[in-house]
Amino acid sequence: MIIRKRLAAGTCVLFAALTMGLTPVGASAADNPDGQPTAAPKVELVLDVSGSMRARDIDGGSRMAAAKQAFNEVLDATPKEVELGIRTLGANYRGEDRKVGCKDTARLYPVGPLDRTEAKTAVATLSPTGWTPIGPALLKAADDLNIDAGSDGSRRIVLISDGEDTCQPLDPCEVARDIAAKGINLTIDTLGLVPDAKTRDQLSCIAEATGGTYTSVRHTDELTDRVGQLVDRAADPVVNPVAVEGAKECTGAPEIKPGLYTDRETFGEHRFYRVAVAPGQELRASVSVAADRAVDKDYGVLLRAVTEHGREIVRGSEAGDGRTDVISTGLRYPKPEQDDDEAATETVCLQVSNSYSAPASVKTTPGLPVELTVDVVDAPSAASDVAAFGLGRGWWLLGALVVTGFAAGVLWGWISRWRVAVWRTN
Repeated sequence: MIIRKRLAAGTCVLFAALTMGLTPVGASAADNPDGQPTAAPKVELVLDVSGSMRARDIDGGSRMAAAKQAFNEVLDATPKEVELGIRTLGANYRGEDRKVGCKDTARLYPVGPLDRTEAKTAVATLSPTGWTPIGPALLKAADDLNIDAGSDGSRRIVLISDGEDTCQPLDPCEVARDIAAKGINLTIDTLGLVPDAKTRDQLSCIAEATGGTYTSVRHTDELTDRVGQLVDRAADPVVNPVAVEGAKECTGAPEIKPGLYTDRETFGEHRFYRVAVAPGQELRASVSVAADRAVDKDYGVLLRAVTEHGREIVRGSEAGDGRTDVISTGLRYPKPEQDDDEAATETVCLQVSNSYSAPASVKTTPGLPVELTVDVVDAPSAASDVAAFGLGRGWWLLGALVVTGFAAGVLWGWISRWRVAVWRTN
């Protein structure tokens, strides 16, 4: 029994060591090759201070009390490199004039280096008051973050609300889509305090439009933990995609280099991008198209690599039926070496197409968000290496596992024979 336990433990240790030693370690995505300092990550907390926040249904206290406690704890734990601000909605106007109430959003604490004492003092003054102008608050929050298209550094809005927007027809989902369509690298996360179905749907829609997350909260500690996680996440290294606008035809399409890109594509549209591939290089590309609003079932995404004259080289495609919000596909094109040292670099056109459609009640503008990843690497030395049977560098690990299994089998067989020999002797 002791021998079996030791053998099992030894095998596990050997397996772990081989796995750790043979797993390739990639470079950090956030490495800055130019050595230039990146912009500080910025977060704005947007808090609903409407009259409904008086409700006492979170751990025996009011929703407002839970929010204040969460804010105080998050302010204490905010990383020093994060610039944080606070904006309110529905905190000042108590009247019944809808036009006035729908403008009731104010900057409580400006986005910048955090003075914890000052920020806590500002939060302590809040009292549930008026309307719920989520749409106008999101527009102002985007302005507070002072973002220009293509700027680096993460930008995040964390919206905390207990009810749906009361200032239609300025639909907060449309506001979020318009913000995302600007390509300003801004994510909106939403948290719902004991929300009903309509509130949950609206907050989820806002988050999905910008690639953010929605969380339903029913306890104070849940609110504190989630807001803290989102603020900490802003400090994590990120790679911000570059906004690009594809063309309707390969001719005149933007020429892009290896990197991460974002675009918007209308329903059923084709867009083209051009990539230069030299002999001995391999083009690797992937695309994701997100359904950030209600769409009809049965849709697909197509990524094609074609020549400038329209001849297809290779394609990747994926289809869906409404069970997922994002569809992704990819392709690889190795361009073989040529004997001619002056062989020309080939221009490959990447065509991104979608077959989405939407119900008549759904707005089709702005278009669906597209994320395109392009990389150009050294091509495999032989055609048989292109796919590597789907394993790539995993062949090393597979080989190590085979050798380990063989050695363990031989050792176990030797131990078993030794035990049988001892038993017969005794």
